[in-house]
Amino acid sequence: MENQFTTDYQSIKIKINQIDPILYGLNRNYIDGAVTYLSPYIARGVISTKQVLDVLLLKGYKINDMIPFVKELCWRDYFQRVAQHKEVNKDIKQVQTRVSNKEISKNIIDGKSGIHGIDIAIQELYQSGYMHNHSRMYVASLVCNICNSHWLKPSKWLYYHLLDGDFASNQCSWQWVAGTNSSKKYFANQENINKFTHTNQKNTFLDASYEQIESMETPNHLLENTSLELICELPPSDEFVMDENQPTFIYNYYNLDPMWHKGESGNRILLLDPTVFEEYPISSKCIEFMMNLSKNIPEIQVFVGTFDSFTAKFNPSKIFFKEHPLNFNYKGIEESRDWIDEEATGYYPSFFAYWKVLEKKIMK
Repeated sequence: MENQFTTDYQSIKIKINQIDPILYGLNRNYIDGAVTYLSPYIARGVISTKQVLDVLLLKGYKINDMIPFVKELCWRDYFQRVAQHKEVNKDIKQVQTRVSNKEISKNIIDGKSGIHGIDIAIQELYQSGYMHNHSRMYVASLVCNICNSHWLKPSKWLYYHLLDGDFASNQCSWQWVAGTNSSKKYFANQENINKFTHTNQKNTFLDASYEQIESMETPNHLLENTSLELICELPPSDEFVMDENQPTFIYNYYNLDPMWHKGESGNRILLLDPTVFEEYPISSKCIEFMMNLSKNIPEIQVFVGTFDSFTAKFNPSKIFFKEHPLNFNYKGIEESRDWIDEEATGYYPSFFAYWKVLEKKIMK
């Protein structure tokens, strides 16, 4: 799985061209389904949802034939829009109920939950930095709705390990499962997990009806919680060469787009703000992935520090950066991210409401 995530830009473009959106719609929920493995590149801003959709349309695919895939792209944009208007680190719509702790079960993060489909997914996460979306829902449901942990700290644990860790998608998805950003909590029983993870377990604590699962007590072997220690060691800053007469283009963990202002002269800076990584720490595997992706950007230089400390030290004359909620303290010329529909702005209380707006335009 680790070799699945190559980092040179030409290989990434080949991956886009290899997508089969029809097959994706048929079996995407299975752990061995025709998923694209593009999410790490979208999350890091190397490519965009619009770029992926445009390639498929140019290849002749019709929107009506690939609705599940198009919706999945739109879900990513939707969560980004939510994060533009809501504090996604807090319960969005209502308070999570039945919360007994704000940690996470030790046996879950050790991959010893007793549910084989979940434990295999957790071990794969540690090895590859990836977890299938269906498995993420299973894990979050077990953590939040069986072990009754508040979703926030566990969401940071998953984000820490995911190569495609995106603070908006991750937080909103955990809240969807926990019932703070949805009308009800999400539960999965053993039959459902067996079906989509190709396991065949029986007589587990989840081998029960949904009515029983929704009211069950936390199993004894999952009661011991642990405090998370998510260590993030950023690389050192480069020795800088700055041309004060040239514009400065600021890249970061959410913008590693090699096509952004390509061919223009300027200072290209990968800004790694320690205060952001203190709030949203990432693993050494994620840092290595980020640094390898940055090599697609010619003459990029690494600066570890806040935006203010960078400008105080180098006093750049003209700064360009892409909009993102975590760039709230950036100053300069802000440019939009690449959206499937740049006009579908504002907060939509549900994906359904957001999709209805996009659907009219996409179908045209």
